[in-house]
Order: sequence, then structure tokens, then C-alpha cells
Amino acid sequence: MEFWARPSDSDDKHTWQPLKHHLISVADKAKEFAAQLGAEEIAWVTGLCHDLGKYSQEFQRRLEDPSIQVDHSTAGAAIAFHKYGPVGRLMAYAIAGHHSGIPNGGSVHESDLFHRINHKKIADFSSYSSELDIPDRVKMPVLRPPDPESRAFTLAFFTRMLFSCLVDADSLEAEAFGDPQVSALRGVYEPLAELEQRLIDRIRQITESAPRTHVNERRAEVLRDCLRAAEQPPGLFTLTVPTGGGKTLSSLAFALKHARLHGLRRVIYVIPFTSIIEQNAEVFRKAVGEQVVLEHHSNVAVPEHREDTWRSSLELAEQNWDAPVVVTTNVQFFESLFSNRPSRCRKLHNIAKSVIILDEAQMLPVELLKPCIAAICELAINYGATVVLCSATQPALEGLFPKGVRAREVMSDPVGLYEALKRVDVHNMGTTSDEDVVARILREKQVLCIVNTRAHARKMFEQLGRAGGHYHLSAAMYPKHRQELLREIRQRLRDGHVCRVVSTQLIEAGVDVDFPVVMRAMAGIDSIAQAAGRCNREGKLKRGQVYVFWPAGGEGMTHVWFKRTAAVAATVMRRVEDPLSLESVKQYFKDLYFYEDGTLPNSGVPTGLDRHDILGRIEVGAKSLDFPFREVAELFKVIGDDTVGIVVPGDERCRRLLDELRYLGISRQRMRNLQSYTVSVRPWELKGLEEAGALVDVCGVPVLSGSGFYDSVFGLKVDSATRKEVDAWIY
Repeated sequence: MEFWARPSDSDDKHTWQPLKHHLISVADKAKEFAAQLGAEEIAWVTGLCHDLGKYSQEFQRRLEDPSIQVDHSTAGAAIAFHKYGPVGRLMAYAIAGHHSGIPNGGSVHESDLFHRINHKKIADFSSYSSELDIPDRVKMPVLRPPDPESRAFTLAFFTRMLFSCLVDADSLEAEAFGDPQVSALRGVYEPLAELEQRLIDRIRQITESAPRTHVNERRAEVLRDCLRAAEQPPGLFTLTVPTGGGKTLSSLAFALKHARLHGLRRVIYVIPFTSIIEQNAEVFRKAVGEQVVLEHHSNVAVPEHREDTWRSSLELAEQNWDAPVVVTTNVQFFESLFSNRPSRCRKLHNIAKSVIILDEAQMLPVELLKPCIAAICELAINYGATVVLCSATQPALEGLFPKGVRAREVMSDPVGLYEALKRVDVHNMGTTSDEDVVARILREKQVLCIVNTRAHARKMFEQLGRAGGHYHLSAAMYPKHRQELLREIRQRLRDGHVCRVVSTQLIEAGVDVDFPVVMRAMAGIDSIAQAAGRCNREGKLKRGQVYVFWPAGGEGMTHVWFKRTAAVAATVMRRVEDPLSLESVKQYFKDLYFYEDGTLPNSGVPTGLDRHDILGRIEVGAKSLDFPFREVAELFKVIGDDTVGIVVPGDERCRRLLDELRYLGISRQRMRNLQSYTVSVRPWELKGLEEAGALVDVCGVPVLSGSGFYDSVFGLKVDSATRKEVDAWIY
């Protein structure tokens, strides 16, 4: 009897895919991917075993009658589990989950791995032995736990990497059989050396046309240090550069040179805010080329039930990150590292042997900080990656790294660089009423005031008044609207006209503006430093002036996180002369992590740098290799609640794009074009807008209906009573 992996479009079985061919092809491709992990043998056997259940008569009948239900993944998992001892258990997780996701171990639920292996009835698949010779032994690759107590985490992390090799190989092999034209588009990129040369040429053009100012001289020093440090061996680095020091292109220069010298495969740039990811991706595209920079985030998610048209290597690379330069978010990067889903995990093996730049490293999620650090160490120690923690306000992570793991600083003199680029004085105004803050704003010709929540920004702006030169900014406005206002703001600043802006912390996320005076509601010192980066940015004044105030009545301080970071910052500011110095920043983070990792008496608030005890949950099953993969994936959320993108038809171009969507259907390019008209909302905000009749459905995309729910000053109108204080987290 002939055994088939999948049918073709024809009833002629000679055009179907032979099962043996499929298994050997997947095994070979998984082996190729696992070469970067030093795990070729285990990946090859895992690929060979993953579809052994398709050798059953029941599955072969299912190919002609899809209504027949057959579990074909447990069979190969059982073979690995019983045949190869402890290493086979790790293989079994990957095989059992290659369609539905890596299961939990244990036997509590029917879907758990050990229950499936020991209790699930599996159709007879013994015919596999007539076509395949499964090896008797499999060698486990050498792994070095960063910490003696983290052996279980190391094994669980490796299991996800093995799973990644398998599911990407399986998906690509299926694509090659079903759609060879699309398959041929993959992986067509220029070598990194060409990108590096292009970047150096671009930087030379910029520096030759730039005025010889003190700030530009310091930026040139930053670049020189980055290029010098790129020659060091791969591993863990910090890059400490003050805001405005030119770290974006300099860090990319480090990454490309370092990758070329040490045989690394790609650069992955991880950014915490979607509000600036497009900005940075555009900078990179101009520097190294349009078709080599993958920008992967989801301001507008393509509905999963819609068909899509893949038109280039770059669009296909969203599935597995095989592009030379990937620009993504903290959410995409870290949630993928802890995911159990095939679609999320496909990319993991391509993170190995990469240069990973964690931009704004102080924004690593505090409640998940220990699992994030554990993952970073795994990538650097066991998967040949270089990880760069890049920030003006470096978090104090030394005490969180395992003993013997140390990050090297890229800058030769970070303290001297800070002093050389110091452009502001910081003043503590103490507790101040909104009325007094507004009065102070009105005394300044050009001033930026940053507060912690949308509600406070709106209240402050309403007191300020809608006069000429007055602006409000928040993430309730769609990006194109904000960009248009920022162009106006920059022009007024250049022309010396009145320009008074009230904004949420949105403007701190890399937005290039230069005010002589900045006012900041009390927040963490890292946020105050980011605010200061919008003051005297180009160094045209001897000193810009930054005023920090504690809002009277706790306005904008209702969220427990803002209270805590502000309280720690206030304590540090009382003890130091310069709250933005590197030593002050270090002390702030040490204090914050100390309080966060302890227990606050009588607070009733969960604390901790591993709030869901993810590391503990993994270690519990260390001896039996009983890992809670599904459970961990559900708990590890960088943002607690998912957001949904609502399209605001803000101009004629957006309305044309929506017409294309209605009549031509969804495509990646159309969805990406609509991102600049999209506002992200929480699920309950979406529900409120739906109940108010504010939305229409266009091919599965929620679109704002009518102009009554969008204000030209404040943006999307959402009921503040249902928004609560979490609006502060929507950037």
C-alpha cells in the first residue's frame, strides 16, 4: 500500500505527496535549521517522527474524507517518549504539539502530554517500519545552564527551539508542495556585508552635511565606540547613550559589523513602543534598503480567517523572521520566546546566531523581568546570539544576571559622555495644582508639558484653552493625525512662534522635538530622563529647563505602578544633586527592583519581578521533565490585555483604502497602509463603541462610523468611566 502525506488539487493520487518523502524532507530541513543550535541529530529524528501517525489506515481514509477525525501527532510523540528516554520526552513535546501547540506535561487533562502518551488510543501506525528506519539512539546537544538552578529552564527553552525547527520545516515543506511559486520567493536577500557598506555610506552622507556642533562631535564618538566594540566576541553588551546621542544608527552599525565579523545571520531590533517602531524602521530602510528590513508588529491585525496574498520575501518573512533586519516589539519578541503556538514559535530558531538590540531596555516588563533575563541569557550562552541592552537610562540588572554572566559596556566612557551631552537642569517643583502648572505653561513661549494619563492631559489642555499654538497629543489620535500635528509643532519651534503642548508620555518614545522648557508630572526617573530628552535636544541653549511636579490631589496617579515609580523617583531625587546622572538612574532601578521583588505590607497588591512565578512553575517539574508549556504561554503577557485596532477614516486617502478593502479584499499591503489611521483600544473600549453604534465592519476590520466619535483635538472618544486608569498603558 502507498501512504500519502497530503492530497493535491487533483483526484489523481500520483500527484499526491508521498508520506515518506514528506517526513524525510521535513527531517532534512529541521536538521538544517538546528545546525545553528548544535542539535542536528535530535532535530532530524524529530522531523522523521512527527507524522508517523499518518501511516494508519484511518488517516489515509481521512485524506479522501475530511470528516474522519484522526489524531496523527500522538503516535510519533509516543515513539520518541518511549524509545529515547529523557531526550525523547523533549522531542515528544515538539511532535505532539506541531499542530495544536506544545502541551503541558503531566496527566491532569486529556490534552496533557503524559496523559496522551499513556492513555490515548492511537490508530495502528506500525506500517511506518516498512518505509522508514528510525534510529535506536539520539544524542542530546550540549547545553550550559547559565545558573546551576536553572537547568529546567534551559531544557524547556531548548524544547521550544526544537519545536521551532520542526514547525517551520513542516510549514515550509507543505508550502513547497502546495504553492511552489510562493516558496521560491523565500530567503532572497542581499548579504549583510552589503547592508553594512550601505549603512556606512549613509552615515557618511549625514555627517558630511551636518554642522560641526558639540552634540554632533559626541555622536561621532558614539559611532566610533560602537564600531570598535563590534570586534569583541559575541555575548551580552550594554550600550549607554544619552537621548539625542545618535544611538539608533550607531547601534545598527555595531550590529551589522559584529554580525559580519562573527558569522551571525541577522539583526533583530526590539522596540517597546509601536508608536516609534515605524519611525525607526523607516530610518533603517533609508540606510540599508527597502527590501531587507522587516517591520513586524500588529497595529492592525489581519483577520485569521481571511485569505492573504504574499507578494515578496519580506512579507513572507513575517512568518519566520528570515529577513536580514527585523524591527519588532517587546510584545512580539518576548511573548514568542515563551509561546507554545506553532505560528508564534516558527521564528525562534532564526533568533539564534543573531544580533539582538533591545532598545529602551529600561522598558523591559518589570513583572516579567526575571523570565526575560533568563531568556536573554539562554540566547547569549546557548544559541550564539549577541544581545545589546540599549538605553539612556540603563536598568540595574547586574544583580539579576546569573553568577559569572556579565554585560560589557560598548561606550568607552559612558559617564564622560553623559557629562558632555548634558543639556538640561532639572528642578523639583513639589506638589503643584493644575492651575499653577497651566499658569506656568502660559508664561513660557515654547513649552512641553507631559502627564501620565489621557484623562489628565485632556483636563490640563482644557484649562490651557484652544488658542493658536496650543496642541494636545495622545495615543487616542491615529498616527497620521499625530504626525501632522508634530510637523506643525516642529515648524513653530523652528520659526520661534508660540508653541505650547500638553501630551501623554507618548511623546517621550523617541519623538524628535526640541523645546527650551519641559514640564513633567512626577514619574519614574527613566520617564523624567525621556522627557528631558525633548528639551534642548540639539544643544542650542547652554541649558534647557526641566520642571518636575507632583500633581495636587494625585491627578493621573491612580494606577499603582505610577504611584510606586513616582515614589521611588521622589526618594532618589531628594538624595541627589542631579537626578539624571548615571549613578542616580542606577540607584533608582536598584530601589525599584528591591521594592518590586519584595512584599508590600497590607497593600493587597501582587509584587515581584516574576509575578506569575513562571520560573518556579518550570522548575517544579524538572526531575520528570514535566513542563507547563501551555500554562506559561497563557501567563506570559507583556501587555495584560490584548488591544484591537480601530480604523479612523481621517482623510480621502484612508477612505480610498477602505474602498479597496471592500471591493478587492484584504492584503498585507492594504492593512499596513491603514496602520497610520488606526487607534488601539482595549476590549471593553471596543465593546462600548460597538454598543454606541460607532463602528462598522469592513472585511473583519472595525472602522469608526461618522465623525461624532473622533475629536480633532483629543482624538477617539471613549467613555472615561469604562477606561479607568489603564489608559496610561496605551501608547
